[in-house]
Amino acid sequence: MEVSSDSMKTTQLVSSQKGGLRTMPFIIANEAFERVASVGLHANMVLYLRNEYHFDNATGASILFVWGAMSNFMPILGAFLSDSYLGRFRVIALGTVVTLFGMAVLWLTAILPGARPPHCDQDSDICAKSRPDQLALLFSSFALMAIGAGGIRPCSLAFGADQFDTPNNPKNESILQSFFNWYYASVGISVLISVTVIIYIQTEAGWVVGFGVPVVVMLLSTILFLLGSKLYVKVKANKSLMVGFLKL
Repeated sequence: MEVSSDSMKTTQLVSSQKGGLRTMPFIIANEAFERVASVGLHANMVLYLRNEYHFDNATGASILFVWGAMSNFMPILGAFLSDSYLGRFRVIALGTVVTLFGMAVLWLTAILPGARPPHCDQDSDICAKSRPDQLALLFSSFALMAIGAGGIRPCSLAFGADQFDTPNNPKNESILQSFFNWYYASVGISVLISVTVIIYIQTEAGWVVGFGVPVVVMLLSTILFLLGSKLYVKVKANKSLMVGFLKL
C-alpha cells in the first residue's frame, strides 16, 4: 500500500508541474498564427489562380471549393487519429509541420518562374496553359495545407482544455472559461488580420512577399508550439467513440 501511495504522490507531483496557464500562450499562438496564414492565403487565392495560372473565375472558384471542402473534411480524420492512436499533441504537431510544408510549396510556386505558365502575350492576348507538373506542385500545396488543418483544428481547443483539467481546483471552471474566451478572441482577431493585412501585403508587395509572410507566420506557430512541449499535459490516446459506433 505504501508503494501505491508513493506512486500516487509522484503522479500528482508530475501532473502539477505540467499544464496550467503557462501553456496558454503556446496553444493559442499556434491556432491564431495558423488562422492568419491559412485564411489569408485562401481569401485572395482566386486572383492568383486567374492571373498566374490563367484559370477562369469559374474554374478558380471550383478549385477553391474543393480545397475548402478538403480542409473541412480532414478534421474528422484528425480527430479520429488523435482519439484512437496518436493523441492530441502528436496530431497537432504533425498538422502544424505539414501545414508549414504546404505553405512553403505554395511559396515556391510564386518564387520559381518555371512553376507557373508564362505570362499572357499582350499583343495576341493568348495565354499558355499550365503544364501537368506545374498543376501538380500547386495542388500538392493545397492538399498539404488541408491535411495540416485536419490535424490542428479539431484538436487545438480540446488540447488546451486538457491543460486545465484539474477538478480539485476550485478555480478550475473560471480558468477554463478564461482560456475559452482568449482562444475565441484570438481566432477572431487572427481572421481579421488575415483578411486585411495579409491581403494588403499580397496586393501591394506581390505574391512572393504575400506568400512568404504566411510561411514566416506558420514557422513561428510551429516553433512556439514545440517550445512548450515539456510543459504540456499529454493525454494518451484512447478508444475513439467513432470506433465504438462502427462496431455497433
